[in-house]
Amino acid sequence: MKIITFAVPCYNSEAYMEHCIQTLLPGGDDIEIILVDDGSKDSTAKIADDYAAKYPNIIKAIHQENGGHGEAVNTGIKNASGMFFKVIDSDDWVDSQCMLKVVERLKQFYRDNISLDMMICNYVYEHTEDNTNRVISYSNVMPENCVFGWEDVGRFKVSQYILMHSVIYRTELLHQCKLVLPKHTFYVDNLFVYQPLPYVKTMYYMNLDLYRYFIGREDQSVNEKVMIKRIDQQLRVNKLMIDFYCGIGEISNKRLDSYMKNYLSMMMTISSVFLLISGTEENLEKKVELWEYLRSKDERLYFRMRYRLLGTLTNLPGTAGRKITKYVYQLSSKKYKFN
Repeated sequence: MKIITFAVPCYNSEAYMEHCIQTLLPGGDDIEIILVDDGSKDSTAKIADDYAAKYPNIIKAIHQENGGHGEAVNTGIKNASGMFFKVIDSDDWVDSQCMLKVVERLKQFYRDNISLDMMICNYVYEHTEDNTNRVISYSNVMPENCVFGWEDVGRFKVSQYILMHSVIYRTELLHQCKLVLPKHTFYVDNLFVYQPLPYVKTMYYMNLDLYRYFIGREDQSVNEKVMIKRIDQQLRVNKLMIDFYCGIGEISNKRLDSYMKNYLSMMMTISSVFLLISGTEENLEKKVELWEYLRSKDERLYFRMRYRLLGTLTNLPGTAGRKITKYVYQLSSKKYKFN
């Protein structure tokens, strides 16, 4: 039995995927690595096949027509045999010693017949341009060394939300919530994290710097210029998150409900900021349309987000207001170095 499946979406990843794989291999027979070749045009497919042939008890290589990051994750979920599931992007990697500790803890939960829906670990921004890093820890938000629920979770900072880099889900839970990510769309990692949350009852936090998140490639999806170029995909994800929250019905746990609202508010802010800094009339109209879309779905939620700090900041009137928003964004980007 596999304790955890690591799905590695790969698209033209020949230059860096082997480093990612090598950091996972120390997990041995307790883990499963699914390399999803998403229609690559370089030697990604061959590298995946070579590793699958060399480590047949650990690695699967799956080849598919190009469907984007979300479809590669979908394929990973469909083919996962591990009790737990984690996505590792092919240009990122894990700390192998931390991974072994995570696997051992998950094995202990299995031996003790303890049901766990979600595990959270720290992740690290690895900035290649200046060879610095920054750890995102949750030690001030979540209790350690115990299974807990949403009522035990504290208040998240703006830079501290649960992301794909930090989360490990129980595989069956992903099937139960019928998670299917859209094809040919970037930024679906937000949907991957967001949609299963109402199904999560039990959590465990390990204060380990497990995931190493590479920042520095010019073609990377979080690069500012790339995000502006792909803003319509960001908007699509944003609207799908609005649809999900507004369609899920009443969330009885107030802590969870507050977290999901705040996460959605952050997504509204991110979309609005990039629409603003693009500077085009078309994108300014798209920003208005996005907020009206939220209003059409839930007017109370619209007013809650629109007239709180982040919503107000991204809707300041006129040229001067847009300059203030851009300035605040630039300061935040410089401080937190998130792209």
